[in-house]
Order: sequence, then C-alpha cells, then structure tokens
Amino acid sequence: MNHEDIKSQGTKVYSRPRLLDDRTMHYCPGCSHGVVHKLVCEVLDEMGLENSAIGVAPVGCAVFAYNYIDIDWIEAAHGRAPAVATAAKRLNPECAVFTYQGDGDLAAIGTAETIHAANRGDNIVIIFINNGIYGMTGGQMAPTTLEGMKTATTPYGRRADLNGYPLNITPLLAQLPGTCYVTRQSVHTAAAARKCKAAIRKAFEGTLAAKGTAVVEVVGTCSSGWKMSPAKANDWMAEHMFAAYAPGDLKDNL
Repeated sequence: MNHEDIKSQGTKVYSRPRLLDDRTMHYCPGCSHGVVHKLVCEVLDEMGLENSAIGVAPVGCAVFAYNYIDIDWIEAAHGRAPAVATAAKRLNPECAVFTYQGDGDLAAIGTAETIHAANRGDNIVIIFINNGIYGMTGGQMAPTTLEGMKTATTPYGRRADLNGYPLNITPLLAQLPGTCYVTRQSVHTAAAARKCKAAIRKAFEGTLAAKGTAVVEVVGTCSSGWKMSPAKANDWMAEHMFAAYAPGDLKDNL
C-alpha cells in the first residue's frame, strides 16, 4: 500500500500512545526525554502492564514524568529512586517497577542506591538518561560530563586533574552479579528509537521473570545545556558522546 492509497482509505498509520497523556511537555525542544517517554508508554501498553506498572521518578528534568505517563508513580528524593523501587517491588512482587533517572541523579547523589540495588539483584528496571550535564539546574558538570566539555561549572572544559574523570557507571553495573540485562541505547534516529524500545521491553520481561536488575542507559541530548540547536546536538552526541558511551548491549543473561 503506497502513500496515496493510505491517504485515500483514511488508514491510521500512527497515533499517540494510549498511556501518554495529551498535554504539552515542559522539556526543551530536541530533548530526548519525550521520545523515551513515548517508548515506555508503548512498551507498557503492548505488554498489558497499564494497571501493574509502578514508576519512580526522583529530582531532575524528568521529575514530572507522572504528568505524562498514565500509570502509578512514586516521587523519590534526589538519588533515592532505586531504594524506593526496591520497596515497591518487594511489597508488590507482581508489579512492573521501574525508575526513570538522569545522570546527575543516578551517578552522583544516587550512586550508592544504584549500585546496591543492582548488586542485590532487585527485580526492577532502571532507565538511565545520560546527557552528560545537569539540565534542570542550569547546565553544571555532571559525573558523566566528558573531558574538555564546557558546562556552567567547567567554562573552560572539564579537566581530569581538577574535576576527575567521567564516570562510566553502566559497565560497572554490568559487572555486578545481580544484573540480568545492561544495555546502552539512544533515540536520535528512528532506527535507534526502535532498538531502544526493544531494549526497554526486554528489560521489563527480564525483571518480571525475576532474573534480576535490568539497566537501560539512553545516551541523550541536552540542547539548552549544550547551547546547541536540536540538530546540532544530535550530531555532537553521535560524534563525541558515543566515543565515550558506545551504544550496544553490555550484558545479556536473558
């Protein structure tokens, strides 16, 4: 069926995901969060998890995820999402429990909670958005900020001797015996988004089968923090972020 046939027959080829609320998002133009929200909605809907999903969102750009994804949500203190998710899963073992965290939240103030939840093998999904910067609070250096990358607190670029090295936390999580699936994805192209969606689904399938913790890192953009247009940010991410945080599966025990 070609485009004209579809048009003449009035065939619907795409629609808003059922669990994605019809409201204007607060994210900046070009932000990766909106795409990942859409993918999460599609996966939960297709897996029939609408009434058994529990999301945990801490402080950061995605703190208002409960405004957009129509499931049960718990708001956690900064960095504490994995600990809260652990409690939610243990009290409701039949539920699909996941966290939705940025790099500052997961790999800075929440490092301990992230590592210990994964090391325990709690059956939760951790969705980790890594854009290498603190987007919500003004563009400061984050744990994952690249060497040489300019931010509000590293105006001349991150220096390893002064600011430390970028924290590549996902491979660390892959080494823990409690993790069943650890992957790094992106959503900057349609093909990448499809791969990311498949990874999110696989993560939920693994945790619902009680295989352990699943981690889906999404390397994303922050157009406002990086001070670039959305198109330029995508290009910069592919050229620079992927060199340090290469997409692909890091661990697959499913």
